[in-house]
Formats: sequence, structure tokens, C-alpha cells
Amino acid sequence: TDLNQPIIRNVPETVADADYVMIESTYGDRLHDRHVPPVKLLADYIQRTLDRGGNLVIPSFAVGRTQEMLYYILVDAGINPIWSDGIRISVSSEDSKAINENPEPKVILSASGMCEAGRIRHHLKHNLWRKESTVLFVGYQAEGTLGRRLYDGEKHVKLFGEDIEVNCEIGFLPGKSGHADRDGLTAWLAGFEKKPKFVFVNHGEDAVTDAFAGYLETEHGYKAFAPYSGTVFDLAEGKFLVCPKGVPVKKAETA
Repeated sequence: TDLNQPIIRNVPETVADADYVMIESTYGDRLHDRHVPPVKLLADYIQRTLDRGGNLVIPSFAVGRTQEMLYYILVDAGINPIWSDGIRISVSSEDSKAINENPEPKVILSASGMCEAGRIRHHLKHNLWRKESTVLFVGYQAEGTLGRRLYDGEKHVKLFGEDIEVNCEIGFLPGKSGHADRDGLTAWLAGFEKKPKFVFVNHGEDAVTDAFAGYLETEHGYKAFAPYSGTVFDLAEGKFLVCPKGVPVKKAETA
């Protein structure tokens, strides 16, 4: 993850010793783009959307990401980044739905971050079809999620039984994921005083887990493997007992 975050602690804690390590690989095959200042890019999205008279909808994870977005929007003006007169918190579901009855252009932060559930789906229903509005993603969108489909450019989606045409601007704020990139993951592994006996790679798309495991082996000398569901490894004996091949599973569309 970005090591210069305004709220969350910058440097992940390392571990000195372990026989076996299980590590995620969400961004194990790429590096985060740190060349574009996130505050300037966010400000551009906000200004452009409000100038059009639309809403800027940000699907955001509740812990960490939402607070970080508030910090970026308010801190340069010397305003309390978590609470100010310009913020309206919707406690109930009814309060959240009522936001869409207010025609004034605004920034809407709502969970869930991948648009799979929660109040964000109501805000998408009311803004995806509007050319004036923007949906801005500020975190990783897993394969098969509504967020990923929108990010990949899908032009028609179904929400609450209605077919919605996607006319709004779709944007992405790079480098704001809570997941480390390839170099960040590798740097954390380097914190061990002695290389672990084996590194199991998980929590990534199939090609990414395999690529990161291969990278750890060929470039850094680790014994690494990306196990598929059903794999059995005997920790005491240090060997695989069952090692099935991966079978792609297509996620059903959320009703």
C-alpha cells in the first residue's frame, strides 16, 4: 500500500521468524501508480462533476478509506477532516435514500466499496444513467463484482430489478488501495531474519497468484506456491498431499 497515507500507520509491522507464511497477492503482478498526486486528481473529479451539475459517487470501504477521502477533501482548508458543517451523515437507510431526492450537486461516499451490497447500490441506481454524474472508484474491484463490471466499461446493469444504462463518467483514483503492490509485498517478506520454509500465495486472481509465486521463486529465491481450493499440505512433513488443478468458478450476478 502507499507508505505516505495521512491516517493509517505508514510502515507495516514485520515479523522476524516463521516456518510458513501465507501472503495475499491482490496487486502481486503490478506496481501502484504514484506519479499522479491523489489530492489533485480527486479535486479535478469533484470540480468537473459539480460544474456539470452532477453527483460524485464514491463507493468506499467503511474503515480507513472513507476517512481518508474526507481528509483529502477538507484538510487543506483547515477543516476538521472527520466532521464539519459541510458533512451530512446518513444514519438510517431512509436517510441515505433521501439523498437522491435532493437535486443539489454533491459528493456521496457510501459502502460497499465493490458495489456488491449496501446503500451504494441505491446511489448507483440514481446516478449511473446521468451524464452529469461520476462514479469514482478508490479501491480494488474484484473480478465478478458490480464495481469491476462498471470499471471495465459495462454499459447496462440491473439494479433492484431495473435495467440501468451507464451514461455517467467512470473514474479511478490510483494508489489508494489498502493492498500493497508487488514491491510492497516483497519488502514485507524481506523483514524475516531467515527465509520461511514455504510461502503460500492467496487472495488474488488466478493469473496474479501464479505470477507472484513465480516472481518470488525466480527473483528472490523463496519456495512459493499458489494453492487452489482443495490443496492439502502437511506442515509437519513439509510436503503436499493433495494438489488439484484450478477450476474457474463464475460468480452469479447479484439479484
